[in-house]
Amino acid sequence: MPNLLLTSTKVTRESLRVLHNNLVFTKGVNRQYDDQFAVVGAKIGNSINIRLPNQYTVRKGPALAAQNTVNTTTPLTLTTQWGVDVNFTTAELTLSLDDFGKLILTPAMARLTSQIDQDGLAMFHFVYNQVGFPGVIPGNAGGVVGTMTNSAAPAVYLDAGVFLSNFATPKDENRRIVLSPFANAASVSALAGLLQAGDLIAEQYRRGVLGLALGFEFAEDQNINMLTTGTHLGFATAVVRGAGQTGASLNTSGWTPTSAGILQPGEIFTIAGVNSVNPENQTDTGLPAYFVVGGWSVGPSGVITSTPVNSDAAGWATIPISPPIIPAGPGVANATVTNSPANNAVITLMSGAANTNFPQLMAYHQDAFALGTADLEMPGGVDFSGRETYDGISIRLIRQYDINQDQLPCRIDVLGGWAAPRPSMAVRITS
Repeated sequence: MPNLLLTSTKVTRESLRVLHNNLVFTKGVNRQYDDQFAVVGAKIGNSINIRLPNQYTVRKGPALAAQNTVNTTTPLTLTTQWGVDVNFTTAELTLSLDDFGKLILTPAMARLTSQIDQDGLAMFHFVYNQVGFPGVIPGNAGGVVGTMTNSAAPAVYLDAGVFLSNFATPKDENRRIVLSPFANAASVSALAGLLQAGDLIAEQYRRGVLGLALGFEFAEDQNINMLTTGTHLGFATAVVRGAGQTGASLNTSGWTPTSAGILQPGEIFTIAGVNSVNPENQTDTGLPAYFVVGGWSVGPSGVITSTPVNSDAAGWATIPISPPIIPAGPGVANATVTNSPANNAVITLMSGAANTNFPQLMAYHQDAFALGTADLEMPGGVDFSGRETYDGISIRLIRQYDINQDQLPCRIDVLGGWAAPRPSMAVRITS
């Protein structure tokens, strides 16, 4: 019995199913779909709003101190139109859906999902907390929990959990760790069978991944991003320039005068005498506050813009930072640090040697990152088109006959954008 001709709806739905199943990092984050564009279609540059939870302060005593509830949102701009373009014929549409998927859709969607995951993992630039040691693959046996710079398993992953808990991250089933293939192999070898149920040990053996362990759901992703460090000229003498600084930039001095980029966006440093605080109760975590260098953004069509930090002729440099310096105190609902840095406080770089690339693995909660998508416009006058949405991802498929080349080109598109609305709910695992 001959196969029925595959329709645009069947092909689009199968494309979305394969796309969703192949996602690794993206599957573990908050995915938001905005249906306001379902009729006319969205374009690059449109924005959707992600609602953030409210933060309140606690009153002591009987006197009422009512606080306003403000609906706080952060915009997520649809910056990127991801797409894969293929040719297939009407004869190929007579294949069974399984055969068509294996021959055409699976390889096309594998490339598309890889790019979406890779762009999502670039959100490490917004994450300021870090464990592990630059240049050392996580996973070797041994280690002491609480050192924060130990790469040995299980200590490095338990340290990541400490950071998440200190920053009021829910301890639920949505905590995840994504590893590079090298780190995954080292970790499975080091932790195989360690305090695990028999069925989970068997699953580790069959699949070669840790699975559920140490309070995280582990996954392997070959799309791990690299951090490229700056020249670090003069970092040994770099200090804070001026006491009492607050906000999203830090004035520093002691650098070697250069326009070659002393620091690159995404690098992490600490300041002597400045600790982080729990965002809910403002208590000192006992750990230094980590700051990430800003100056990284995603432009139109997903083009990454990166602005390094330079030092002037006097060796001064103003560093854009996240989180902003907000000292804890009565009535402060969004404090980030115990106190402002002192004048001449020493700056310590945590991101590794100068002019080097370091893989940035990730421990994160689902709500740390968000992928937003919207419906692309459906043009008329084509012979084959479809648009489907599933689990926060919208995909569009269009095919048209090219009379000049006697071909049937098909395009598969996803319009979306990435954001890091709660970077405190993520921790880098440097390697």
